[in-house]
Amino acid sequence: MAGHFSLEHSKGSCDDDGRLIRTGTLFTCIAHIITTVIGSGVLSLAWSVAQLGWIAGPVSMICFAIVTYVSAFLLSDCYRSPDPVTGTRNYSYMDAVRVNLGRKRTWLCGILQYLSMYGTGVAYTLTTATSLRAIMKSNCYHKQGRKAPCSYGNSFYMLLFGAVQVVLSQIPDFHNMAWLSVVAAIMSFSYSFIGFALGLAKTIGNGHIKGSIAGTLMASPGQKVWRVSQALGDIAFAFPYSLVLLEIEDTLKSPPPENNTMKKASMISVSLTTFFYLCCGCFGYAAFGNNAPGNFLTGFGFYEPYWLIDFANACIVLHLVGGYQVFSQPIFSFADKWFHAKFPNSGFVNNFYTIKLPILPAYRLNLLRLCFRTIYVVTTTGLAVYFPYFNQILGLMGALNFWPLAIYFPVEMYFVQRKIKTWTKRWILLEVFSAGCLLVSAFAFVGSVEGVVREKLH
Repeated sequence: MAGHFSLEHSKGSCDDDGRLIRTGTLFTCIAHIITTVIGSGVLSLAWSVAQLGWIAGPVSMICFAIVTYVSAFLLSDCYRSPDPVTGTRNYSYMDAVRVNLGRKRTWLCGILQYLSMYGTGVAYTLTTATSLRAIMKSNCYHKQGRKAPCSYGNSFYMLLFGAVQVVLSQIPDFHNMAWLSVVAAIMSFSYSFIGFALGLAKTIGNGHIKGSIAGTLMASPGQKVWRVSQALGDIAFAFPYSLVLLEIEDTLKSPPPENNTMKKASMISVSLTTFFYLCCGCFGYAAFGNNAPGNFLTGFGFYEPYWLIDFANACIVLHLVGGYQVFSQPIFSFADKWFHAKFPNSGFVNNFYTIKLPILPAYRLNLLRLCFRTIYVVTTTGLAVYFPYFNQILGLMGALNFWPLAIYFPVEMYFVQRKIKTWTKRWILLEVFSAGCLLVSAFAFVGSVEGVVREKLH
């Protein structure tokens, strides 16, 4: 990420922890956050608003945005312990949990965190394949007409994306990815703006705003409940970035204190993404009404201009190429450290081999990294091929991630960090906040599981 260092500055340039000096700024921090937040989740927001209706849809997005910022505010102070400005650095989410909450909850946190990151990789593989297929279908419809039998499978494009990620996964660590996050952030703004513009143009072309207060009507109340729960899960997937917040904060230079920069970056990033989310979700619903597609840039409510549809989907692909790495690098880093500690004398784990190809800079190859990271990408690709259900998978991952990682652990660590006593006003307020988010998360999780099971059976 932002902490890339050149050789001429490597000697004598160290932070207070002895590591190479960090160079991340407010700008790079915002880029990393936007890369993480604006992902495949934005594509399902029109569908989510359609399930919730004109009042509950936008209100839900605003509520999730507020919860996301509160979570980021609490978590950013956990980068250093015990003092949030001068304390010892916690390089990752798990480090912060271990220092503040103990070893047992660290194991629980690690399992949930890495499972959620892994699931995000599956979702990004699925979304990228959908966008690549949409480019092919868009060109086919343009040449042969909208009723042409333009049909393309997903599996080939998932395998293609997996092959690209096998190569990119050999990037050494998070600190070498600033360029990838900046490119990905630009791409995310591009396709979000295009989606917003297309929705606005179609709404104007229709001459009226579609949709209703109650949202999409279902055959029974039970089905409506399941759809609402899936929609909340999709929105929950679209917002939080707690999984990698401390890893991002670890790239920031100081002064000013890292937590202050992170809070400012979080406010700016969440405000920008919420604006785009509301525009994409609401104008998508206004354009298509209750028939809003699950993915509003690949569901083919938009046909022309076909080149703009192609460009938007190409932006999605480029963004998710970087987004996959942002979520995968913490797992890769953990694996590297664990194997190094477990097998300190193993050449397979610890030896590096310099490879020099024409034109390209020299690369230091490690066999463990090559094997582990390749297997990781292969398994995420395989699961995406086996469970190709866009909205249900996003809802499932959003519900799984939302309460425990974005709410519970940050709140509990805040109590320890700030020495908040039980039954004080602040303690009661945050516990009620956490309990409310738990109910929403459980509701979304059950509905999303039901959706995956139903799709698989059909």
